[in-house]
Amino acid sequence: MNPLDRFKSVWNDPNDYARKRKQQTGRKILGYFCSYAPEELIHAAGLWPFRLLGTKGEIRMADTHLQSYCCSLVRGGLEAALNGSLDFLDGAVFPHTCDSIQRLSDIWRLNAGFAHHFDAVLPVRLDTPSARQYMIDVLNEFRQELADAFGTEISDDAVWQAIGDYNRIREKLSTLYELRSRAPGLFDPSTVHRIMTAAMVMERREFSEQITAFLEGVEPDAAGRSDTGRKRVVLSGGICTHPDIYELLARAGADVVWDDLCTGARYFEGRIAEDGTDPLAALADRYMERTVCPAKHQDITVRGRALVDMVRHQQAGGVIFLLLKFCDPHAFDYPYLKKFLDEAGIPSLLLEIEEQPPPEGQLMTRFETFVDMLA
Repeated sequence: MNPLDRFKSVWNDPNDYARKRKQQTGRKILGYFCSYAPEELIHAAGLWPFRLLGTKGEIRMADTHLQSYCCSLVRGGLEAALNGSLDFLDGAVFPHTCDSIQRLSDIWRLNAGFAHHFDAVLPVRLDTPSARQYMIDVLNEFRQELADAFGTEISDDAVWQAIGDYNRIREKLSTLYELRSRAPGLFDPSTVHRIMTAAMVMERREFSEQITAFLEGVEPDAAGRSDTGRKRVVLSGGICTHPDIYELLARAGADVVWDDLCTGARYFEGRIAEDGTDPLAALADRYMERTVCPAKHQDITVRGRALVDMVRHQQAGGVIFLLLKFCDPHAFDYPYLKKFLDEAGIPSLLLEIEEQPPPEGQLMTRFETFVDMLA
């Protein structure tokens, strides 16, 4: 199976992939919901971090524990845990993020029945020296909890090795995005989306091998595939689990050339310095310095300025916001981000999404109207 087919297969059924791969490798799997989960420490412990992205099926059992106005990521994730879809997991880690994820941690611990459960209470403010020291302390505590739970030692050398592994993966994903930006016609519209999903759920060493082989095969073709004749747009929001959005946008006359998504560029943004003496300080610096999501705080204007800079750097004509229904942090951030874009003369479109995308006809009408507005 070639790398692209492997990625598509994983995207199509990540749980089945994890179940079979676990039987082959014997590696224990730790689930996580948020890109602030300290994956490097999980990897350094010999475990396999697995991103939880909800469920494609009907949500019934979770509604016994959660209100209907919780977002579909939280409700779908709990549904998958309760109905046995995640039976391959050995546990889960919950970073301090939005209110719904924090409360899900308690419900999960009491009802999901997995052997291991961790909370990584990372700081909310990320712009002070005390927050940095607190971040290092939390990472140290999480490292010790992992070591105790799984009966292993997580040495500094193991953490440095994990940092190197993740830096290489992030470098490859950055190259993938840069190729798409330079040559949007190089891939089918949804290819990068499927690869990003694979990056978050595949056993990381296998993914690193597959993405390296994939890029070696496509990079020589990039020069001749730069112009599709379509307009350039950026996506912004939390998660995106709908490849149809990319394909419909292409049919409407626009290419997604970059994004500000936690299942996209925010996942690989920021390299970790490998020349220090304390690996946890190096890890903390990466989490402190990358562009924040709405559940974290730096300077009040940092996200707006970063989004405007991204659009200009990518020479995009506009931004499409993908707002997960009932996601309060992103909903609260949207007006201020739109104000930044409006002041910069950048058009934007707000699209509310759930586990199932809106009807195709409705989406096409909105996309075509928006694309017609773009310069």
